Amino acid sequence: MVQNIEELSQRVGHDVKFMEVCGTHTMAAFRSGLRQLLPKSVRLVSGPGCPVCVTDPSYLDAAIELCGRSDVILATFGDLVRVPGTDTSLERERAAGANVRIVYSPSDALLLARECPSKKVVFLGIGFETTAPTIAWAIWRAAHDGVQNFSVLCAHKTMPQAMDALLRDKELRIDGFLCPGHVSVITGAHIYRFISERYRIPCVVSGFEAWDILKSIEMLLRQLAEGRAEVENEYSRSVKEYGNEAALRLMDEVFEPCDTVWRGIGIIPGSGLAIREKYARFDATKVLGVQFPEARVNPLCSCGSVLRGAASPLDCRLFGHPCSPTHPIGPCMVSGEGVCAAYYKYEGVAA
Repeated sequence: MVQNIEELSQRVGHDVKFMEVCGTHTMAAFRSGLRQLLPKSVRLVSGPGCPVCVTDPSYLDAAIELCGRSDVILATFGDLVRVPGTDTSLERERAAGANVRIVYSPSDALLLARECPSKKVVFLGIGFETTAPTIAWAIWRAAHDGVQNFSVLCAHKTMPQAMDALLRDKELRIDGFLCPGHVSVITGAHIYRFISERYRIPCVVSGFEAWDILKSIEMLLRQLAEGRAEVENEYSRSVKEYGNEAALRLMDEVFEPCDTVWRGIGIIPGSGLAIREKYARFDATKVLGVQFPEARVNPLCSCGSVLRGAASPLDCRLFGHPCSPTHPIGPCMVSGEGVCAAYYKYEGVAA
């Protein structure tokens, strides 16, 4: 396969840049060392596929304010705890006594609400189409069972609109997309058709093994060599053309599209998911009066440019020192899907 990639890259005849927009792809590519197997003319860049990384810092500041309330239990996935807000993090507030619980699923947070009826349990709902159905289910279940002390601080995002925004960014030149496998299990492969039809950019939905990623790169190069721009599905063992219809129906029942802010990109119209009015009693912004303050970001932090694929972590003046996994300044160094964390772990600080 590596030989095929080399031969196809020569047929293409120019340098190409493929973007993986899934943090799991980013980590898998580094962990397996496959980046070193690619010819110099084929470059992989990471996009906004880490849900923690693209979460706006104002959301974190709002969550930190919530966990300071004596009647609130904040429930969250673990990868959000160490992400720095403007002045502190959930981890530091937890160490200082704030009631922050790490859970493994939204249903755990709902169970916590049942077990602690005197407290208001707020789940931090971030992520893409991958996690949105499980959070929609928790909200639907709470409504069905009459749970009154459960709510979600919602910051869900949907991937196609972000990919569209990247293609409209005149600073970037993307020759093909490795489309996110986890997202596509829910949405189906058809959601990327606009990219091939409108922009004439090849797309391949990829699995997560090194072989999957190499095969997907080969498929992208073959499309370029043959002058095609199509949506192909390498991950057909898990991804169908129209995805998981039951999960999509549940998402549509509970959520509606909204404009939302992506770190490094800004507001992307229709790229977020807001809780519908029908379920407003589970929307933390409404039932708890949550405010999103204007956040301050370290001006030297390059996470925004890294998330757009416009810069490498090694371009950041903070990378390695002072920003490191033990002292993170930006979210890309914290998350298990963050590209800065991947560079630090697999390339080395002095790379």
